Amino acid sequence: MQLSIIIPVLNESARIGQCLSQLQGFREAGHEIIVVDGGSEDDSQKAAQDLCDKWLISERGRARQMNAGAKVASGETLLFLHADTILPEDALEQLTRFHASDALWGRFDIRLSGSRVLYRLIGWLINWRSRLTGICTGDQAQFVRRQTFESLGGFPDIPLMEDVALSASLKKQARPYCIPSKVITDSRRWEKHGPWRTVFLMWHLRFDYWRGVAPEVLVERYYE
Repeated sequence: MQLSIIIPVLNESARIGQCLSQLQGFREAGHEIIVVDGGSEDDSQKAAQDLCDKWLISERGRARQMNAGAKVASGETLLFLHADTILPEDALEQLTRFHASDALWGRFDIRLSGSRVLYRLIGWLINWRSRLTGICTGDQAQFVRRQTFESLGGFPDIPLMEDVALSASLKKQARPYCIPSKVITDSRRWEKHGPWRTVFLMWHLRFDYWRGVAPEVLVERYYE
């Protein structure tokens, strides 16, 4: 298996170093790490120095940044990872099993970093919903075979819900390969805005997206 890990960043100097440090075992095993910057105004690039194989500059927007990374990737499997998400210790082993399977794409289970019991419940609900619907989010570290990704044209060029939209397209070809090992994603947004308020906002945004509200409208509500 040849793996390309693609990480979109925007002003992530406080987190990108930790994210990349825990990925150095992948590099030692011959896999590549590609960081795609959407115009950071902090020291993100300095914090990532010597910890990635490629540093790209692209137009701002997670979908555009990830598509830019995929274009220069050499791996047979593409893993899209957020800068505030940490992979589990057995991630490489699990991804190798995926590669040896007939599956086309997949994701990890998730755990929020906060220590409150409520965050464990929210993580469980996210994982349960994902298994039920076959849809996943970027926080769950989506991975996909390169050929499959390219056949779909990559992520749609929308400012929000690009992960959900890609999942929906992939699900038409095959159900996701669900890895039970958990990625740990930063709960900063949940802590800032309140866990239940954030849950209801996310559900509302996804429902509105499902019923046809434009992502350009949804993104304004997401960043209110």
